[in-house]
Amino acid sequence: MGVFYFCGMNNQGDHFKNVISHAKEYGFVFQSSEIYDGLSAVYDYGQNGAELKKNIREYWWKAMVQMNTNIVGLDASIFMHPTTWKASGHVDAFNDPLIDNKDSKKRYRADVLVEDYCAKIEQKIEKEVKKAKKRFGDAFDENEFLKTNQRVLAYQDKIETILKRMARSLENEDLADVKALIEELEIADPVSGSRNWTDVKQFNLMFGTKLGASAESAMDLYLRPETAQGIFVNFLNVQKTGRMKIPFGIAQTGKAFRNEIVARQFIFRMREFEQMEMQFFIKPGTQGEWYKHWKEKRLNWHLSLGMGEENYRFHDHEKLAHYADAAADIEFRFPFGFKELEGIHSRTDFDLSQHEKHAGKKLQFFDPEENKNYVPYVLETSIGLDRMFLAVFSNSLKNEELENNSTRTVLKLPAVLAPIKAAILPLVKKDGLPEIAKEILQELQWEFNVAYDEKDAVGRRYRRQDAIGTPFCITIDHQTIEDNTVTVRYRDSMKQERVAVKNLKTLIEDHVSMKNWLKNC
Repeated sequence: MGVFYFCGMNNQGDHFKNVISHAKEYGFVFQSSEIYDGLSAVYDYGQNGAELKKNIREYWWKAMVQMNTNIVGLDASIFMHPTTWKASGHVDAFNDPLIDNKDSKKRYRADVLVEDYCAKIEQKIEKEVKKAKKRFGDAFDENEFLKTNQRVLAYQDKIETILKRMARSLENEDLADVKALIEELEIADPVSGSRNWTDVKQFNLMFGTKLGASAESAMDLYLRPETAQGIFVNFLNVQKTGRMKIPFGIAQTGKAFRNEIVARQFIFRMREFEQMEMQFFIKPGTQGEWYKHWKEKRLNWHLSLGMGEENYRFHDHEKLAHYADAAADIEFRFPFGFKELEGIHSRTDFDLSQHEKHAGKKLQFFDPEENKNYVPYVLETSIGLDRMFLAVFSNSLKNEELENNSTRTVLKLPAVLAPIKAAILPLVKKDGLPEIAKEILQELQWEFNVAYDEKDAVGRRYRRQDAIGTPFCITIDHQTIEDNTVTVRYRDSMKQERVAVKNLKTLIEDHVSMKNWLKNC
């Protein structure tokens, strides 16, 4: 059966609205405390969202920890001694440049306003590419076009000039020039259209709290704004107890908290979010080769999910963090344009050296080959789990028009990540079919997360499973009684075939096992 995609889904704004609506309607993401009108930029994961999120986390953990003998896992506390954040630089330097519009009274991140302006220029480039594709057909060479077309080159040069200036101004703490740039570009408030801006000011993003039995004796604490410091303060503990030798890594997944003033774009940017990161401890001087290694390795992990090589790109940082000597983002094509998905940073020895200084304890590695101690350098990979969730979800949601003029909404999730791997469907609620279906369900439950559905016509049940991304629908009918076979329907192709019940486990395993998918890394 042929499939045609709705043209309306090509509109980025419409697609993003569909993503948000679908996520709520089918139990993936809910507004936190919705019955009390909710909290801004805080979300709950529903029954299907929790499974999808768990599967993404596990896919990362297996690739990072299980498949690398020199990388181990850690689960550090959210609460840490306040000096931790002084040592890391967060107390003094963990700020966002904010600007207010005097007419709308809305507050924005100044750098995001400029980046959104550049994203609109990128959309113009994409339009030029589409026009050229239509004009030249199969003879069109996109790479050559991007390198030679004068209009495209002018757009690219404008973007580069703007971003370099902003990076330089932020690095030099020249907030007046950031405001001047916004004014020169005639960037308007997205709400009111006003260009009446205040000065740009820095705002610290950490959440403060207190620990203690009484207000007088309570200690000032912070909810951690990142998970990396839990790894650094445990460097020696892990190294000694695990008898780890350089190079080695420590991986962690966990919640982080940032007091984002302008948190938007659904779960892309939130006040409470989850990170998946790994700190790789290396010999000083080797950071260049390891930086290249992990850039390639992490991109391959993303590509293993089959979401389209064209949807990823590297973005090298113009403005480096105070601790880094190299940094790049893996950007993904979200419904609202290319945005950061994962960061790879060469952090030098900044973190361990700072903790040495503030704690008064040596955080060094004795290298038996060189017969000396040194503070290791660190190579970091860090990915937002919630952003990864949104990338997978938005890329997978499709509206299809079928050959018979009917339509379906299908979530073409990578099968390895799908919340439910198979749905067990008795054709009718009689003749012993539900009993057989439940026997199959109970057997498959040992290996996979499977669902049972006996309500409505089987076609409607197929559509429900399509909408939540279930790769297989297994229908038990009267022939099953005769020969112990079932009808297996494939989500993506809608192809149906008879399969022996005894072969179901192998069939599903072949399509959903992490082993088979991770081999593509």
